[in-house]
Amino acid sequence: MAGEWASTRSALKTPGVGGEKVKFDSRDLALTAVSASLYAVLVLVLSSISFELIQVRVADALIPLSMVFGWPIAVGVTVGGAIANVVSPMPSVITDVTLGSLANFIASTIAWKIGLLKLRSRGLSEFLGCLAATAIVTFIVGTYLAILTEMELWIWWLGIGVGSIFSINILGYMLVQVMKRLTRKTNVT
Repeated sequence: MAGEWASTRSALKTPGVGGEKVKFDSRDLALTAVSASLYAVLVLVLSSISFELIQVRVADALIPLSMVFGWPIAVGVTVGGAIANVVSPMPSVITDVTLGSLANFIASTIAWKIGLLKLRSRGLSEFLGCLAATAIVTFIVGTYLAILTEMELWIWWLGIGVGSIFSINILGYMLVQVMKRLTRKTNVT
């Protein structure tokens, strides 16, 4: 019995996704705080386009940064989404806060994992990660907004999808490429 507990306990020492050890240091905390703050500010400052039928959330361009910085971005865009959605004009703020931030977490985590794949090129993995994030945000957010507003599902999927293609696939992908170059330069010097 004691042997079983010891082996179970040692397995818990590496609780990260895929078995890697989860670390929590000041850099991770700073990345989480900055991405959460930036996400919330971008949604609130650009609220006129962040809460519409064609929802262009420029802040969603931060979601693919998880492919560069990992889990701190996934947590940051989740917290930032929850904060930003508190001012949502949708019929249920609680639903928007809960499911919107969940969509950000899932999209960012899946993009991060796809970005780690060794496909033909790193750029292809990152592009596919952005596509997956767009599909996840479109499906989750579009579905619950259709239910909340009692509009047809395809209308919300189209509106969220168009906005997400712009913010995640275009702006987000470009942001990932810029941040990769910047982090490469700072790691070399």
